[in-house]
Amino acid sequence: MQNSFKDDVCSMVNKRYIEFLPSMQSAKDLESQVEELSGSIDQLKSRIEMEVQHDLNVAIAEFSELKQQLERDTLVLTGLKQLQEFETALKQFNALLPQKKYVSAACHLNKAQRILKTLESRRGFELKILKALRRELTMQTQNIIYLLGQEWQQMAVWKVPQSKEAGSLESAMETELHLCKVLSKEDVVPGPTVASVLQAFAILDELRLKFRHFGQLLLKYILKPLISHPSLQPLPEEHPDAVTLRFRSVGSNLGHPSPVEVFARIKLVLEVLHKYHLGVPLEHCAEEENSSNLVLAEVLGDTIWKDISDCLIRDCLVHSIPNNSSKLGQYIEVIKATEEFEKALKDMRFLKEDATDLLTYARNVNCHFANKKCQDVIVAARNLMTSEIHNTVKVTPDSSVILPKMPDPGAGDQLKVQKVSEALDKQATNLENEKRLSRHTFSFPACRISESVQKLMVLAYQTLQEASASTDQCCIQLFYSVRNIFHLFYDVVPMYHKENLQKLPQLAAIHHNNCMYIAHHLLTLGHQFRGHLMDGIATFVDLVPGFRKLGTECFLAQMRVQKEELLERLSSARDLSSVDDDDNYSAANKAVRQVLHQLKRLGMVWQDVLPVNIYCKAMGTLLNTALTEIISRIAALEDISAENADRLHMLCQTMVDEGPLVFMPLPEEKQNRPFQEEVPVYVLKWMTFKELMLVLQASLQVIVDRWADGKGPLAAAFSAGEVKNLIRALFQNTERRAAALARIK
Repeated sequence: MQNSFKDDVCSMVNKRYIEFLPSMQSAKDLESQVEELSGSIDQLKSRIEMEVQHDLNVAIAEFSELKQQLERDTLVLTGLKQLQEFETALKQFNALLPQKKYVSAACHLNKAQRILKTLESRRGFELKILKALRRELTMQTQNIIYLLGQEWQQMAVWKVPQSKEAGSLESAMETELHLCKVLSKEDVVPGPTVASVLQAFAILDELRLKFRHFGQLLLKYILKPLISHPSLQPLPEEHPDAVTLRFRSVGSNLGHPSPVEVFARIKLVLEVLHKYHLGVPLEHCAEEENSSNLVLAEVLGDTIWKDISDCLIRDCLVHSIPNNSSKLGQYIEVIKATEEFEKALKDMRFLKEDATDLLTYARNVNCHFANKKCQDVIVAARNLMTSEIHNTVKVTPDSSVILPKMPDPGAGDQLKVQKVSEALDKQATNLENEKRLSRHTFSFPACRISESVQKLMVLAYQTLQEASASTDQCCIQLFYSVRNIFHLFYDVVPMYHKENLQKLPQLAAIHHNNCMYIAHHLLTLGHQFRGHLMDGIATFVDLVPGFRKLGTECFLAQMRVQKEELLERLSSARDLSSVDDDDNYSAANKAVRQVLHQLKRLGMVWQDVLPVNIYCKAMGTLLNTALTEIISRIAALEDISAENADRLHMLCQTMVDEGPLVFMPLPEEKQNRPFQEEVPVYVLKWMTFKELMLVLQASLQVIVDRWADGKGPLAAAFSAGEVKNLIRALFQNTERRAAALARIK
């Protein structure tokens, strides 16, 4: 064991001092060598940074400077070259301009413009000479534009009257337009052609401006008058390389011209322009790229077509829309003419291939017809609503709106219906009532309505008749237009005639009749057109309550005004307790007379206007108001002398004698007697008033007898308290009065 331990210790000592120490020494040597090499590297690096890097920075700086110098020299060289090109272009321009070679001159000027713009856009190349060049270029541009303008004025010469209104027939007949293709030669220089002048304008980007001015003159003095005046005809007079457009009036100038005629006139004018001025393609400078092959006519068309199409639609096609659906089939001629007109303009290049404004409008004739018809209907209806109400017509139960007969919507089922009806007739033979309703049971009563309202209903019926024969879309529009008529009446009439309806009783009565007349027709209006409108679902019944309310409220408001006037007149009878005084009696008698006069005047105003039953109810209500006021004032008296009672009786007798005479619903006096005899039916307080008269002249016994223990006529008219008050006022306090009062229970 000890030997083994010794061997281990010996082994460890050997490893420590024989193997490890030598390797450690070699590592230290290697470390010192590395440190020495690292120092050498650091010295070399610092040397490089100090010497090589300095030389490199100098080289880079020199290279950058040389590069910038090269760029400046290149820029200067390019600029000088462009200045040379600019100078050459201007020289060529100045050489070509006197020769009237405007297209080439404009191209060189355009080239100079592009060169100068390039020079001005360069940064760091700002020369004072550029401002001078810009001024020179501007002057030369204005110079050629002026010269071209002078040439153009000689090629398109307008003669327009100064004193007459533009657009009038007289002005149009004196208007002339002279066009020429080539101007005359000056010395040895040939005259320019119209194509060269207009193409030069195009190169200078001034063509649209010139055509805008020319187009406005063309519209104002030629095209719009041709559209507006049916009798105006163009007369082109052709000469060698020139043409003169004049105009004359043929036939009547009334009404609106047909689209076919208008299209022919405008096409003739545009053909002349195309032949003499605009039928050539635009040339472009050789330097320009991606240039489109435009024609002069196309440029003018782009400038004025929107105004022409709007004018044709507004002043021509709109008026050609039929007023009746039966004429819609004939409109195919207008559509065909419109299509041919647009095709001719596209062939001349006045119009782009995708432009279809006129044809789209013409083909949409059904929609335009509906819109026009609806607009005409609403305008006509409003004119009727704002006309005078007092122009009236008499309507009777036999009155009806006459319309063309419409086919039976169930015509295909006639045989089936006939068989069913025959079977029902056989079943109902024994069930038929002997008494039948009058044929006027559900008819509108005889009265007066405004003539305008009668025409309004005729308009509504005619419009619905038109709708029943139209397309589905048009039918719907016309149906709702008729509904809008009645909505418009509901809103417009009460406001437009508000003051008269408040002040004039007759107009209030007529307005009441008007509303009831409309409501009466609205009940069955949709039913009469069943099967012809919107699959039978069209109705106007929902409008009926509103019209009845409108008429009733207006008439009731007038009734309230009349009631207030009656009560105000009766209030002038100051003291009924002392009518034995002559002054008081005179005032009371005057008040009663004024009331009767007012009622008679109203009776005359409403005579033959209101239906008889409404007339009698209205007059009965007003007379009842007066009687009720008199009864209440007499019944409230605490002391009535015998003489006072006699005079009160005289006043009441006047009301009884003359009150029935206010009932005059019909013009003939004999026909009014039945209504005057039925006064108690319409005046609720009539019998009460007569009982009051009896009490004023009766004895206590008669009063008690008429009371009849609460079962007599006096009890039906007055309460026990009111009778007792009258007895106390009329009779002195005696045992007989006390006994009579005791029996009034």
